[in-house]
Amino acid sequence: MVMHFRIIMTAVLLMATHTWAGARGPQGTITGSVVDKATRSPLPGVNVLLVGTQRGAATDVHGEYRIANVPAGGYAVQFRFMGYQPVTKTDVIVRSNRTVAVNAGLQFQVLEMESVVITDGYFSDRTDQPVSAMNFGYEEIRRSPGAFGDVSRIMMNLPSVAPSGDMSNALVVRGGNPLENGFYVDNIAIPNINHFPTQGQTSGALGILNVEFIDDVSFYAGGFSAAYDNSLSSVVDISLREGARDGFAGSAELNFAGFGATAEGPLAKGAGSWLFSLRRSYLDMLVKNIDVGTTLAPRYGDMMGKVVYDINANHRISLVGVSSDDHNRAPFEIAEENQMIYYGNQDIVQSTVGLNWRALWSKRGFSNTSLAITQSDHKEDFFDVSTRNPLLLNRSNETTVSLRNSNEFRLGRHAFKFGVQAKNFAAHYDNFYGKCPDPLGKLVPALTIAGRESAFVLGAFGDLNIALSQRMSATLGVRGDYFSYNEDFTLSPTLSFRYKVNSLTSISAAAGLYRQNVPFILLSQSDSHRSLKNMTASHIIFGLSHLLGESTRITLELYKKHYHDVPLDPNQGALFIIDETYYSNGFYQPHDALVSKGKAESYGIEFMLQKKLADKVYGVAGGSLFRSQYTDLNGVTRNRVFDNRYIATIEGGYKPNNRWEFSLRWVLAGGVPFTPFDQEKSTNANRAIFDDGKINGERYPLYNSMNLRLDRRFHFGRSNLVVFLSVWNALNQQHVASYYWNSFENRQDTIYQWRAMPLFGVEFDF
Repeated sequence: MVMHFRIIMTAVLLMATHTWAGARGPQGTITGSVVDKATRSPLPGVNVLLVGTQRGAATDVHGEYRIANVPAGGYAVQFRFMGYQPVTKTDVIVRSNRTVAVNAGLQFQVLEMESVVITDGYFSDRTDQPVSAMNFGYEEIRRSPGAFGDVSRIMMNLPSVAPSGDMSNALVVRGGNPLENGFYVDNIAIPNINHFPTQGQTSGALGILNVEFIDDVSFYAGGFSAAYDNSLSSVVDISLREGARDGFAGSAELNFAGFGATAEGPLAKGAGSWLFSLRRSYLDMLVKNIDVGTTLAPRYGDMMGKVVYDINANHRISLVGVSSDDHNRAPFEIAEENQMIYYGNQDIVQSTVGLNWRALWSKRGFSNTSLAITQSDHKEDFFDVSTRNPLLLNRSNETTVSLRNSNEFRLGRHAFKFGVQAKNFAAHYDNFYGKCPDPLGKLVPALTIAGRESAFVLGAFGDLNIALSQRMSATLGVRGDYFSYNEDFTLSPTLSFRYKVNSLTSISAAAGLYRQNVPFILLSQSDSHRSLKNMTASHIIFGLSHLLGESTRITLELYKKHYHDVPLDPNQGALFIIDETYYSNGFYQPHDALVSKGKAESYGIEFMLQKKLADKVYGVAGGSLFRSQYTDLNGVTRNRVFDNRYIATIEGGYKPNNRWEFSLRWVLAGGVPFTPFDQEKSTNANRAIFDDGKINGERYPLYNSMNLRLDRRFHFGRSNLVVFLSVWNALNQQHVASYYWNSFENRQDTIYQWRAMPLFGVEFDF
């Protein structure tokens, strides 16, 4: 803490040496471009206004605008243009001596109802995604209590996402599990965007994407477009901003997780830009230099970069790079002192590099084409604490090369989206699974996986959005995919519908089939797994949306998902294999004979009230009631591991002025199911053995967590400072993470999540 205090004081003293920017106070600039959302063609003559002020501008022939000499502070920027739906961007923070880019895509106005005032500019009115869609901007992610700039954790404020525990950022959407999500960054699919990732899943401990890069995040909890592949439950589509084109700018940050720096500037005399960041954790340094006893000291870091270059007015290329480097050491001595289940070492490196070409072909349409390579290296050694025998010796190198093309064209009042995709997956495995009992106590022989595996995927999709009338629109889509590993070709149709009752109320519906490959780490365990089918989920969703005011909206949705062709193990017929990482050491166990006979379903109702920051108060309040179950090989229906049954969430804040901000996040959820141990068998074996008569038959205590946060902004003549203080689990609840078998004392024991924990952060830009 002494080091933290000195760094904070040094930063404050440096700020004090800067002079104020004249009598008018600190000022910045807002700039950006406005385009047709469907065709990406620039829109000249758009009125751009700072809500609540007399300041504004109009876009030029290139669709660009600039508002200079804007007093530092927070604003809402409104875009209005004849024939298009108005858009209002909230949470725009103008910083001293900095330029903030606020871009907008306006949607062609199909609805032209007489004697009605359109008031929904604060909310996206997407006819192509009329259900289960949410949108977040940079500032909403940065300030969210408990998120700490993690893209995944901001989604945990929604009623469609169940809490997966404070120590993980796993997205559990509508009764599924984190395997079922897809992530896209600037048209590039990235399998996992987290530090310490779970192999074969999309979860981890903390996000690797720097929030300073993020322009916009769209989250689809169901019924999403056929343009997205290999996702059963949800899609997160992330757009990164460009670097500054009008001069060099930089920032530095220090918080509980680590420290980092971001720099940006122009390229080729303003024809392009660059943006780069580097971050590193410091917990291992503290443990090394301060006597805190025997404890774990994970070390991790990440890098991000984006370079943009305009070939001409219609063609732009961008290069995006993301990488992370994670290390953890847990020797037997630490495992013994902390009575851990297993011990070992982890070294994980992930990287993605992608080139994207955006082309404007005419005023009617555009295309995005990306070529990317993703690589992950896992070196993991895990040992059983009771026997010291190896559980898993993992030497995995996985590489995916992907080509993705997406095209959008407007045909009068209608729109057509189509594209193709190709992926080649190659892996080299040298893995050893030690002989051990499975969760039901049956002995599983040792398994070695050595050699190379490869497969490719070819896909194509089409979406046709039709304006059936002034009030009604529908989108019909279809996707076709061929997976070479199992030689499986699938067609996945989708359909969505939206009816505008009036300017305030709309009803919507969506249905579709969605496919996903079985994780390669499971496919590679046996040649017989080549016959496994692609997993399938069908979605049916009905929604109602009503505006209570310009910046306040209420939504109600009912949904049902049905899964089939999910892999099951005949030797463990009562267990749902794709969920096993959450009850069995955190990684997939060996399986030599999986079959595609698993079925599951989830259904529920969700309510959400959303208030945008139009004045001083903002927030989201919601709740859901749902069930999530599977059918085992014996035909018995059982609860899935994230069947909370109910969730209530509140996330919001109060900004009395441009200096202070108070915010909170509260989540209440029912306890998730777990399988109790067979006490007699577990005691005799001194290891966890499930009671096979009560698979997922009991529940953990409820989850009741509140996070608080206080932000203070300082605007100086040529720099800015943000200091925040947060309290995680402010109610100091002792949440149960899991029950485990303590082999040191031969009894059942409990792992708890974090208690109340104060956290801090400092962000300085110049």
